Amino acid sequence: MKIAVLGAGAWGSALAISLSGAHDVCLWARRREACDELSRRRGSSYLPGVAFPEPLRIEPDLRLAIAGCELAIVATSTSGLRETASAIAAIRPAAALLWACKGFETATRLLPHQVLGQVLPTASQVGALSGPSFALEVARGQPTALTIASADAPFAAATAARLNSVRLRIYSSSDLVGVELGGALKNVIAIASGIADGLALGRNARAALVTRGLAEIVRLGVAMGGQAETFMGLTGLGDLVLTCTGDLSRNREVGLGLAAGKTLDAILADLGHVAEGVHSARAARDHARAHGVEMPITQAVCAVLFEGVAPAAAVQGLLARDPRAE
Repeated sequence: MKIAVLGAGAWGSALAISLSGAHDVCLWARRREACDELSRRRGSSYLPGVAFPEPLRIEPDLRLAIAGCELAIVATSTSGLRETASAIAAIRPAAALLWACKGFETATRLLPHQVLGQVLPTASQVGALSGPSFALEVARGQPTALTIASADAPFAAATAARLNSVRLRIYSSSDLVGVELGGALKNVIAIASGIADGLALGRNARAALVTRGLAEIVRLGVAMGGQAETFMGLTGLGDLVLTCTGDLSRNREVGLGLAAGKTLDAILADLGHVAEGVHSARAARDHARAHGVEMPITQAVCAVLFEGVAPAAAVQGLLARDPRAE
C-alpha cells in the first residue's frame, strides 16, 4: 500500500518506520528545515538510537507526499489536525484518511472525527488509529496492538487487515466515539497518576486512581455516545494502564513535575513534546458538566493545572469525599 504519514514528530516518525517494511511510505513534515534535518540524520531526535529504513522517503511538499497515495495518516497533534486536513482537502479530498492524534481540539472542544466532519463532510473512508503505544517502542519494533475505528466498519476492517503485521497488531472497531474518548480521557487520568507517584502515595493509590479514573471515562464516554465495552479494550483500559504507569508517558511526566512543585509552563518547556492531557482536562470537565456527569479526578486535575490548587491539597480533597457504593 502507498501511505503518506503526515507529521514527523515522535508518533508520526515511529509509524512511518514501522509501516515502511511492508509498504511504500512517505513521511511529510510541515517545515522544510525539519525535512532537511530528517533527511540528513536519517532518523528523528524524538527517537534516539532508531534509524530510518532505507526505503522511507522524506517529503516537504504535501502535494507530492499524498500524490497517488492509497492512505493518508495524519499524525500531527490534535491542534494541527484541522489545518492538515484542510490542506489535504484542497489537494485531494477523496483520499482515505486516518488520524493518529488523541484529544479534543482546544478552541472548539471537538473530537477529531467532528473536526474532520467539518473539513471533509463527504468523506466516508476516514477513521481513528489509537491504542496503547509509546512511539519509541513502536519505532524499535517492539510488539504493539492498536485499533482502527471508523463509522464505515468495512473500511476499518479492511484497512486494519492491510496494515496488520507481526510487530504491529491492528484491530478494528465501529465505535469511533468510544475509541476517541478513550484516547483523550486517559491522558487526564495519567496526569493524576503522575501526581500520585510524585507525592509517593504508593501503588495502592495508583491502582485506585486508575480504577476510579476508568469509571469516570466510562461515565462520560457512554453519555457522549460511546459503547461501554470499548472502554474495557485496547483503546480504553489498555491505553489507560500504559499511560498511567509507563516511564515514557508524557502526561504522567506532567503530573510528576507538578508534584515536584514545578510550574506547568516549565514542565511543558522541558518536555519538548505535546502533552494532550493538559488541553483535554478542561474539555473533559466542560463536557462532563454539559452531560451532568460526575468526574472528581478530572476536576481535581483541572484545579491543579488551571486554578493554582496545590497537588497535595487536590489529593486530600479526593480522599475526603463521602463514601459511596462502587
